[in-house]
Amino acid sequence: MTRLRTLYPPIEPYETGMLDVGDGHRIYYERCGTPGAKPAVFLHGGPGGTISPKHRSLFNPQAYDMLLFDQRGCGKSTPHANLEANTTWHLVADIERLRALAGVETWLVFGGSWGSALALAYAEAHPEHVSELILRGIFTVRQSELDWYYQFGASEVHPDKWEDFVAPIPPEERDNIAAAFRKRLTGDDEAARLEAAKAWSLWEGRTITLLPDPENDHFGDPHFALAFARIENHYFVHKGWLKDDQLIRDATKLHGIPGTIVQGRYDMACPVRTAWDLHKAWPQATFHLIEDAGHAFSEPGILDRLIRATDQYAGVGIA
Repeated sequence: MTRLRTLYPPIEPYETGMLDVGDGHRIYYERCGTPGAKPAVFLHGGPGGTISPKHRSLFNPQAYDMLLFDQRGCGKSTPHANLEANTTWHLVADIERLRALAGVETWLVFGGSWGSALALAYAEAHPEHVSELILRGIFTVRQSELDWYYQFGASEVHPDKWEDFVAPIPPEERDNIAAAFRKRLTGDDEAARLEAAKAWSLWEGRTITLLPDPENDHFGDPHFALAFARIENHYFVHKGWLKDDQLIRDATKLHGIPGTIVQGRYDMACPVRTAWDLHKAWPQATFHLIEDAGHAFSEPGILDRLIRATDQYAGVGIA
């Protein structure tokens, strides 16, 4: 039986910094691995999430020169939980600024969940700067995807967790849950803002793995939840500043870029339909449907395929 691949051993960055990207925003970045090795950029989820030390270990540190960063308003980036000048296209421009900072012409782009949407937006805008794409838990900000997770769909699979999620919202406002949360997340009532943020964040933390995982407890941390919920809701209310099928429709721009798509069959946050639609629009990419997995990169079958993909594109190991 083939042994499942797991994370590389923990490593520390060889460089960290704060990049002023304008509009009052400064983004935290770190560079890891071997300077001058194969360049790669890691795009975290959310939006409003953060990078973690485990993300560094998705890559062979001898084979890669990795850049990881916290997107605007979250993680160690400042100002915290800020929504001004914070859109998909601001982030795409930030990735280009970071590429210039790294001094590379092309790099491998790795993104999961919201990071897959951002990776697609970046690659479709700048295909000449993308050497390969690795995408996990595919999300493209279509209205059908948002409705599934925040209106009706995942609610039928997790009714107990759904009750906790919608508890801050009166029944008469639940016909548009995202808008009702936005009112509270951007309102002046600090207690209501934090209650809404924790409910929003915990809904995701409790539904992204096939089985409960205590490692997702950080979704309830108030500091994390505030940025995560405010920024995620901000992006979703505005539909990512994308046309509804834009990222799938423009997948033709990816032709010629080697790619890997990894998707869990039982992904509640990003149902397999989206990954399947991307696979059909971009058949040149290798498609892996993991039958016993949910959404998170830590699911064993998903992690195995991600590590094999990063090894393959660096010319080490066997995919």
